[in-house]
Amino acid sequence: MIPGMTETSGQDAEATTDAEATTGERPEPTARERWAAVRRRGARRLNRAAAGDSLRERLADLAEAGAGVYDLDEPADIYGNRIVADLEERVAALLGTEDAAFFPSGTMAQQVALRCWAARTGNPAVALHPLAHPEVHERNALSQVSGLRPVHVGSGISQPTAAEIRGLEEPFGALMLELPLRDAGFVLPTWEELTELVEAARERDAVVHLDGARLWECTEYFGRPLAEIAGLADSVYVSFYKSLDGLGGAALAGPRTLVEEARTWRHRYGGQIFQQFPTALSALIGLERALPRLPEYVRHARVVAGALREGFAEAGLPWARVHPEVPHTHEFQVWLPYAPEVVAEAALRQAEETSVALFPGHWSGAAGPGMACTEMSVQEPGLEWTAEEVRAAVRDFVRRLPGRD
Repeated sequence: MIPGMTETSGQDAEATTDAEATTGERPEPTARERWAAVRRRGARRLNRAAAGDSLRERLADLAEAGAGVYDLDEPADIYGNRIVADLEERVAALLGTEDAAFFPSGTMAQQVALRCWAARTGNPAVALHPLAHPEVHERNALSQVSGLRPVHVGSGISQPTAAEIRGLEEPFGALMLELPLRDAGFVLPTWEELTELVEAARERDAVVHLDGARLWECTEYFGRPLAEIAGLADSVYVSFYKSLDGLGGAALAGPRTLVEEARTWRHRYGGQIFQQFPTALSALIGLERALPRLPEYVRHARVVAGALREGFAEAGLPWARVHPEVPHTHEFQVWLPYAPEVVAEAALRQAEETSVALFPGHWSGAAGPGMACTEMSVQEPGLEWTAEEVRAAVRDFVRRLPGRD
């Protein structure tokens, strides 16, 4: 049994496996089960992922916090009216657009937006970074479902440049910019670079669409309000669960005629859902509760990132990277010179043995052989961490790596 772990009643205690029935012994807990035990004991973290809460906790929060943002005695929505329509109006006002349409997913919202633009421009080619979300996480949906043709622009772990846009050898109907570019380390262009990117696309007679799943996080870095950022583009998509801790859902915002057309395609894509009030209510809660605090999270993420770098240096780790060195949002990457499973186990043991969960449990090997990469997020719990506490946690973590005793 894991040190400090106690027997539980209910489903966990009653569940058995074939191995347990045969040998009379419980099998070793999985990493998922061990992390669940860490969460139940309330380990100290830099963030709090509401998605890991129990159904009871999420429902209780929805009812309690929801009463402060919406009249819960109002009738529920039916096919996108009432609370869903109110949410759409709120988003359009925040982004300074004529209209906005609620979608059950960002994947659907962006496909619809880009196919609508392709019909208007007469060109199905979409210029986007090779690390953009549709290219990495959507199983080629743009081409396989919507008949669009991705054209890569830019490379590596930085945003495309205006020169690269101007230098594309073929015409394209739309430029899609992911702000921030998550798989490159949540990186953003400077405001001047962003305006040049948009100008370069206009020179190519292309429209500009923002993949703004995490656009909410960008105001601190750009020093501009959401409406000014969104106003650079012809359309923008935003997520309600990324940054805002909603249950899911997204919105597509832009000119009224485009959004009206998008609603038609939303129906054709199967996105005209009978009732979506829990998701819409959670989005309103996120806009009220999380959105105003994001700039504070971004500022403290820079403190945490600096302390991580210093902690690795103090611990004598031969190669470690925080990317970007100064985070652009409240999220960033950490790269370490170990196999992912080695680092993940060290992070889990630290959480189990000290109740300090400095790093998350998921590490990727995509950074290269013998390299592990994880994504860090600083939210409300992280504000309580001082730089020295982060450095101390790093030193303790490094001692748990092979050959560092």
